[in-house]
Amino acid sequence: MTIASISTPRWVSYSVAAKSGGAVYDYIGLHERCTSISASPAAAPECFHFPDARRCEASDGRSFCSLWRSTGFLMSLATVVDLAALVGFLVIMAGGKVKRESGWRILAFMLGVVAGLEFCAMALVSYLFDNDDFFLVPGYRLDTSWYLCMASAGIALFSAFGLAISAFVLPPEDGYEFLNDPTGV
Repeated sequence: MTIASISTPRWVSYSVAAKSGGAVYDYIGLHERCTSISASPAAAPECFHFPDARRCEASDGRSFCSLWRSTGFLMSLATVVDLAALVGFLVIMAGGKVKRESGWRILAFMLGVVAGLEFCAMALVSYLFDNDDFFLVPGYRLDTSWYLCMASAGIALFSAFGLAISAFVLPPEDGYEFLNDPTGV
């Protein structure tokens, strides 16, 4: 879900019916913006880099660009940590008893970091959505990618809590039990 939210330009969207019978669409992602002015929603939208350099060079757009690019960085970092957690999970499952007993704490920490990064990214987009003049036009709304990020962060946080609880609550693995010596020696 994290990769889908990064690659799909649907963090914020705008849709309004045009007088000509068509519709105007504006889909904003972390790295590109796609717009479409056509009579049918099936028409291919025109996509370009976002945020554009003209906006970022203006004095009033610098903070917007910094925060928007920070969101992209946080989501990319969350993806890297998420993939490292996946590799860690495979290593823990394939490893022996010691790796399984100590690895869950590390894995839970990594998933907690993923959730924290994604929640920060969501908060930045929400802040910009609520406070920046770019989204002042009525009709803009948070869209699919933002909700995918929210679900991904929630699942990562839930998994981190579940792993942390299981690491402390479940009894340790025992390899074997000692047998009583019937001779008493």
